[in-house]
Amino acid sequence: MANFDFEKPIQDLIDQMEEVKKVHDKGKVDMAAKIIELEEQILAAKKDVYSKLTGWQRVQISRHPERPYTLDYVENCFDNFIELHGDRTVKDDKAMVGGFASINGISVMVVGQQKGRNTKQRQFRNFGMPNPEGYRKALRLMKMAERFQIPIVCLIDTPGASPGIEAEERGQGEAIARNLYEMSVFKVPIICIIIGEGASGGALGIAVGDRVLMMENTWYSVISPESCSSILWRSWEHKEKAAEALKLTAIDMLANKLIDGVIPEPLGGAHENPKDTYIIFKEHLLKELNSLIGIDPELLIKTRIEKFSAMGDFIEN
Repeated sequence: MANFDFEKPIQDLIDQMEEVKKVHDKGKVDMAAKIIELEEQILAAKKDVYSKLTGWQRVQISRHPERPYTLDYVENCFDNFIELHGDRTVKDDKAMVGGFASINGISVMVVGQQKGRNTKQRQFRNFGMPNPEGYRKALRLMKMAERFQIPIVCLIDTPGASPGIEAEERGQGEAIARNLYEMSVFKVPIICIIIGEGASGGALGIAVGDRVLMMENTWYSVISPESCSSILWRSWEHKEKAAEALKLTAIDMLANKLIDGVIPEPLGGAHENPKDTYIIFKEHLLKELNSLIGIDPELLIKTRIEKFSAMGDFIEN
């Protein structure tokens, strides 16, 4: 299991408890009381560490290799998933997945970016960075959802759209821009949830919705802290400072009225307890779905456009 530098006090206690358990299991000394004491200390240490995470630390957690990805949520929170493939123009982008599914009897169209667990999977999924055909595939599926009058659920987890020359040649910017325009006027409810990384237009390309939520330990920004640091300071060494300046955490985004809510995670992050994460995720998704289903389509569109139009501050001279 991957551990972060800021988790060292917790890991030291865990290592200490493992040693105590070994002594206890040998049966020579009763260490039950000491084990209970250490468990309480570990819990207290976790609460202390995770109550004061910095922006950069949350970025690190969002990238944890054992964190649930889109298909993990699909498998554990939805039923009857039927994956659909291809953009009907170029190919089937493996970094973008989607298809019909149901949740508590409600039919939905699920669309999201998918990363890989190991080197082979990461290459197959292009590290969760969609090409233009990925965004066109997502748009095709969302249009299908509108045709069948079912809600759309978008799960965002990408370090950004694919940055290659070939992607630009095939119209990366146009594909993302087209999604922004089309999603703003869909006549069905759209719920967008950042489940990991939410970087730049690569994330925004499937994140225009009636409700935009973020998992507690995720980030959402126009640029990653490393890239921001390299532009401003010509070095990645200031990524922690950049993360704070970007105000990219779920708490910051909610305070700035750029998202509609934060979904809490189990203590230690989603990777620490995926089972409870799925329960919490499903509960919040159903709440939002039930609040949106039945709203007049024209009102949905009007409210959605007004919400995004009101974001940010500006002065007219």
